[in-house]
Amino acid sequence: MPAMLASADLLTAFVLFAFVSSITPGPNNTMLLASGVNFGVRRSVPHALGISFGFMMMVLAVGLGLGEVFKAWPPLYTVLRYAGAAYLLYLAWKIATSGPVGTAASSARKPLGFWGAAAFQWVNPKAWVMAVGAITTYTPAQGYVTNVIVIAALFALVNLPSVGVWVMFGRALRNLLQNSRWLMLFNVVMALLLVISLYPLLFVESAFS
Repeated sequence: MPAMLASADLLTAFVLFAFVSSITPGPNNTMLLASGVNFGVRRSVPHALGISFGFMMMVLAVGLGLGEVFKAWPPLYTVLRYAGAAYLLYLAWKIATSGPVGTAASSARKPLGFWGAAAFQWVNPKAWVMAVGAITTYTPAQGYVTNVIVIAALFALVNLPSVGVWVMFGRALRNLLQNSRWLMLFNVVMALLLVISLYPLLFVESAFS
């Protein structure tokens, strides 16, 4: 049995870490809240699934050596950080310019899909902190590879319902934001929160420095 599962205390602590880090505000949850408002629950499901899948792959990659690659070649991570900043600004612009709910323009727009959401995890500063924290703090050395797989799978299982809460919250706000002015204000605020989330991505020393 993996050491992770053999220790009830460690498992409980990790699940709590996964839950708190997944459900607290960050770029993913900000976008899911906006997606729930602008597209509803059904059209936002691929976005939520993509987040959990992409993050699971990131935890696996970090645990199996990607973090060491970035430590060996810091410029590679720098390129990733600035590419992530550019993509985050693009997503913020898309949210800020979203049209009123129920209009033809709104219906023609598409939410972020499964693969786009999965790819976004690789440029999401909060996701990197979560992945590195999970591997360095909660992964026992005994049976390391198996424990990394268990950590990644458990994180995905905890993450999906946690981020789904934000979609449901957005859907609950949808009826309150039928007024185009309130919806525009909401989308601008969500876009600004995404831009603010660039701070740790660009100005805080990375875990791989």
